[in-house]
Amino acid sequence: MNKRIDRNLRSVVVLAEAYEREAEGPMRNILLVEPDYKTKFPPLGLMKLSSYHKNLGDKVTFIKGIRHEAAYEFWDRIYVTTLFTYHWKVTVETIKYYKYLVRGDLSRIFVGGILASLLSDDLWRETGIPPVKGVLNRPGLLGDDNYIVDEMVPDYHLFNNSANKYSLLDSYFGYSTRGCVHRCPFCGVHILEPRFLEYKSIKPYVKEIDRLYGPKQHLVFLDNNILASKRFAQMIRDVLDLGFEKGAKYNNRLRFVDFNQGVDARLLNRTHLSLLSQIAVNPLRIAFDSIRDKDRYVEKVRLAAQYGVRDLSNYILYNFRDTPEDFWQRLKINIDLNKELGLSIYSFPMRFIPLNAKDRGFIFEPEWNWQFLRNVQRILNVTKGIVMAGEDFFNRAFGASEKEFRMILHMPEPILMNRGRTPKKEEEDWIRKFNKLTDAQKKELLNILCENRTRNKLSAAVSRVKSSKLRNLLDYYLPHRGCSGTRSFFDFDETREF
Repeated sequence: MNKRIDRNLRSVVVLAEAYEREAEGPMRNILLVEPDYKTKFPPLGLMKLSSYHKNLGDKVTFIKGIRHEAAYEFWDRIYVTTLFTYHWKVTVETIKYYKYLVRGDLSRIFVGGILASLLSDDLWRETGIPPVKGVLNRPGLLGDDNYIVDEMVPDYHLFNNSANKYSLLDSYFGYSTRGCVHRCPFCGVHILEPRFLEYKSIKPYVKEIDRLYGPKQHLVFLDNNILASKRFAQMIRDVLDLGFEKGAKYNNRLRFVDFNQGVDARLLNRTHLSLLSQIAVNPLRIAFDSIRDKDRYVEKVRLAAQYGVRDLSNYILYNFRDTPEDFWQRLKINIDLNKELGLSIYSFPMRFIPLNAKDRGFIFEPEWNWQFLRNVQRILNVTKGIVMAGEDFFNRAFGASEKEFRMILHMPEPILMNRGRTPKKEEEDWIRKFNKLTDAQKKELLNILCENRTRNKLSAAVSRVKSSKLRNLLDYYLPHRGCSGTRSFFDFDETREF
């Protein structure tokens, strides 16, 4: 760890501590840290901690990642938030850096959040700091006071001096329920929020945000299974009372209500949709985690259309007990429903990563492999992670059939990323050669691509291939080969909405 710290850091920390507690009054110096992983959502937990400490009269500073200037101040407390377990490396490095700043006084550093709750024992062993697990939903967890941190209004001013920009800061975002009634094997909610809280009115929370920070444009619910509450009708009345009826505007702009974690298709019924149709829900997110849910999912989308809910979205889980064909079918179902019902459904494919994974390397083999997952990600990177409603674009991006999609998953990156509205010569040549391979040769092709992920390794592997037919096809994957045509299939008119 010391190799990662500036040479002068030790003396700087000692100097900072020499000035500690000489300041006037009881104000404490609080540092809130989010590790330097990419995320568009603001750290709600840190925003609530900021409000908690400001209510106590403390000074609060937010930092993203490791910032060496933090060593020039004495911090009474340092809080490090954590997010997904696959951010393990950067999270541990960040915690260890700020642990050094407290000079062994572990009473001054707190680590919490999702990773800290799911991998608490591992994180404790790695950093020497016992994590704060779960939600801060009781008084006295951080000090001798009656504040419940989870019920605090978030501090929207926390990031005023930060170069890091987050979305949702023009929205009210919070909860009316906590937890979930299910224990899905791919989800950690039952660990993070083990007790289902039926209802808590969001109205006082929103009104306090109005008082402190002014009105916001949109309303975002982060509830994990809001339809499981028997008081859903009351929640909708709260939303209507707050001015988010269907067609509502603020500053001459339409307002939206977003149940960001999605609604449970297993629970969604006519009563729910009758209520949802009264508010400015956009989009209505419905999970489509498995092709086995096809009939139920299609039924609920048709029902939504009957109630005038026409803007929908869903999370498409893949790499979890599925096949590429299953994944393609679910995407295609949305394309077909859009066309048939005149809806606007867009999909967010989400690659499954186990709850205890410390990187993104998990592959659900043998159905998926590195090459297939890589090509799905290559497409999604350009579309900003979204699969929109256009049929022509979908057919070029993901294929017009399951067989074509599987072929696309084999494609070399230069051809994959430079397809136009119609195939150009190089793509046609590759397709012709690919279709001439036997099943055994296609399997060998995948083995070579998956086992040789760097250019040098791949070049060396290609030189050892005995089959001239396979070696000729592999030549398309090598970096020396150009790609004809300058227009990408992502230049379609349909992509303007991205």
